[in-house]
Amino acid sequence: MYLGGSFKQKKHRRKNRGKQAGRLGGRNEFSGSVFLLVLVLVLDSSKLFSRTKDEKENEDDLFGQLCACQLLLCDAKCMDMETNWAAEQLQTIRTLMERSAVYRRALAPIMLFAGFAGVLAAAVGLFFHLDSPRAFGEFWLGTALVAVVGALLITRRQALKDHEPFWSPPTRRVTQALLPPLTAGMCLSALFLLFGASDEFDQQMPFFWALFYGCALHSAGFFMPRGVKWFGWIYVGLALGIILLVGIILPDRHINGHLLMGFFFGVLHLTYGAYLYLTEKGKNAA
Repeated sequence: MYLGGSFKQKKHRRKNRGKQAGRLGGRNEFSGSVFLLVLVLVLDSSKLFSRTKDEKENEDDLFGQLCACQLLLCDAKCMDMETNWAAEQLQTIRTLMERSAVYRRALAPIMLFAGFAGVLAAAVGLFFHLDSPRAFGEFWLGTALVAVVGALLITRRQALKDHEPFWSPPTRRVTQALLPPLTAGMCLSALFLLFGASDEFDQQMPFFWALFYGCALHSAGFFMPRGVKWFGWIYVGLALGIILLVGIILPDRHINGHLLMGFFFGVLHLTYGAYLYLTEKGKNAA
């Protein structure tokens, strides 16, 4: 019985050792430094019982020093990463603050140019009676393309004047903020034109364009002067207010689409551009 029990105990121990070895072999989340320390201890375990007391104390001291070195290295790496991250964030904030004044100086001529383009396009559309859905949509999408190209050229000229790169990180952030709403408005217009628009296309689309444009300005306002966000809210509020006015109070009243576009993208741009120009001129005089 004793021999049989001893044999069963040894067999049970071998099974447990096999299971433990399988579990240890399946773990691959140890770091390189910890794995190295474990490997050293395993290779040196055969001499564990033959060492003297002084040797064991030296081994404990060496093991403690190795652990301390590993901790110091990890702390140094973490501190270095945090320092680099903080420096990058400070550089980004400094760049945004420096570019805020540049955006304000470049924003006034951009708004004035877009306002003149909007008023001129509205006058041309009214004069030539471009009232069909396709003619109205293509004409104003072309006008928007001219306004965007002109804004980029004005921004590039301002950047060259101030000896700064045109495609800087703040410029990329503003462009990324503008793209989603403007792309949505352009795609919606293209769908209406491709699949057939109603006869009231010229009266409906100005409100959608104004809403998308207001959202784009609000998004870009997080990287530009605070007034740009309020300017975006003005577009959203006026578009929704006129929709309610025309749809509920004056449902039978037809408003020419060119007049709406001239107001939203002509008069409002001219008003905001003049405000920026006058306030910037007053700051320079002071």
